[in-house]
Amino acid sequence: MRDAIVHASGARMRWVELPGADPAVVYVHGLGAASAPYYAGAAAHPLLTGRRSLLVDLLGFGVSDRPADFSYTLEAHADALAAVLREAGVEGASVVAHSMGGAVAIALAARHPGLVGRLILVDANLDPYPPGLVLPGGSGIASYTEDDFVSRGWKEVRERVGPHWWATMRLADRRGLHRTATSLAKGTDPVMRELLMSLPIPRGYLYPEGAAPAAPGDLAAAGVRLVEVPDAGHNIMLDNPEGFARAVAALLA
Repeated sequence: MRDAIVHASGARMRWVELPGADPAVVYVHGLGAASAPYYAGAAAHPLLTGRRSLLVDLLGFGVSDRPADFSYTLEAHADALAAVLREAGVEGASVVAHSMGGAVAIALAARHPGLVGRLILVDANLDPYPPGLVLPGGSGIASYTEDDFVSRGWKEVRERVGPHWWATMRLADRRGLHRTATSLAKGTDPVMRELLMSLPIPRGYLYPEGAAPAAPGDLAAAGVRLVEVPDAGHNIMLDNPEGFARAVAALLA
């Protein structure tokens, strides 16, 4: 395991690194997740081995630190991730990012263009949540005030998300989890979709069978390669590891 100080408090982000050839592949997890449990199998797949791979945990999640004075916005996560990549000597990385992590990766590519050479988004958030939408994860967490979530809301969310997601969500800092979910609900400015469409790098978007992102024609017209992965739900890399590896390898080629 490696680490880097990424915040004035001395807080460190940590990652698991697999040796291989550059440019590196950087794996970024979603809300309430951690990269190793979600990506280790994929990174070790024969179609994806041989590349230097970094499985990074964002601040507040997994094995990374949980600074109380960090804002946990999508942009702040992107800047902290940029500090990790610079510390690791990474340039022009292929960033594979799931769900909320995809929103962070888009912000990373827009704010730190030299660090990202390719984006592969995995059923990622491209738009702010519609008003009134309350789902078990992100929008459900953001529906509480921060103090209410920390004191009681997390228990209700635990029951809604189920044991699989809670296995990693329980490791997250509760204030960090809420602040991240709130920023995700709000989105970036410009919004992630607009940033993605404007990026001058190769971009791919993996989605579960029958669940294409909104306005797929606009994304395709902007050069985003849309890849449908069968036999999978939102956690494509866990639901269909073979299909995920094949899709990612094709986009890396």
